[in-house]
Amino acid sequence: MTLPTPAPDSRVLITGASSGIGEALAASFARRGHHLTLVARREDRLRDLADRLNAAHGVIADVRPADLADAAGRRLLIDSLADVEVSVACLNAGFATYGAFAADPDRAREQVEVNVTAVHDLAVALVPRMVRRASGAVLITGSTAGNQPSPNNATYAATKAFANTLAESLHGELAGTGVTCTLLAPGPVRTEFADVSQLGAIESRLPEFAWVSADEAAEAAVRGLDAGRMRVVPGVVAKLQDLGGKYTPRTVLNPILKKVYGDLR
Repeated sequence: MTLPTPAPDSRVLITGASSGIGEALAASFARRGHHLTLVARREDRLRDLADRLNAAHGVIADVRPADLADAAGRRLLIDSLADVEVSVACLNAGFATYGAFAADPDRAREQVEVNVTAVHDLAVALVPRMVRRASGAVLITGSTAGNQPSPNNATYAATKAFANTLAESLHGELAGTGVTCTLLAPGPVRTEFADVSQLGAIESRLPEFAWVSADEAAEAAVRGLDAGRMRVVPGVVAKLQDLGGKYTPRTVLNPILKKVYGDLR
């Protein structure tokens, strides 16, 4: 399985494109000649990115500002894509909250809307169209956190468990259709994610070798998508975390991670 060939009338859709992995994904696809549809809340950041990618690579980058936490905003975005041939959908937007489970209920609900509902809504809108064309690719950004219980990080871990499972399930379901789905499950990545998520001491206390750059994560994701892989986990530490989260008994993981997240706040 290879990525769809770039074409003037097709677009790679990237949510969360204004920074971090999303911005790096946009650059990675632009280097390969793909035209883009960039989605995020910050229109000024999107337009700046679109201009830079056009100047560097000669690609068209459409800008679609949208608040994916808002149901009406999601509907407007999906309606605006009705006449767009989305050849690749990178469902990447997401954020985390850390601390006590009900500390900020409104922010937690927004997290579920962005990390779960928006991913599902866009997949429901776009995947059947790809299947009808017998061509397309979907990248869903999950997390190694979705493999494990995470006390003091409960909502984020739960939302990423949804993303991980959805991506891997679609990978199997879509086999033989001409469409593929790949999960990007990163561990620690150097982005603005930590600031938005208010990670506090968690970020500063992780050793430098634990991190990968957004560019590294994005390149690994695009290569994995091109190869038709089910799961991409960039970085050695993330791979160890991925395995540990899958196979360590929950009775062992729960108290360890409760102490880790509790101490690092």
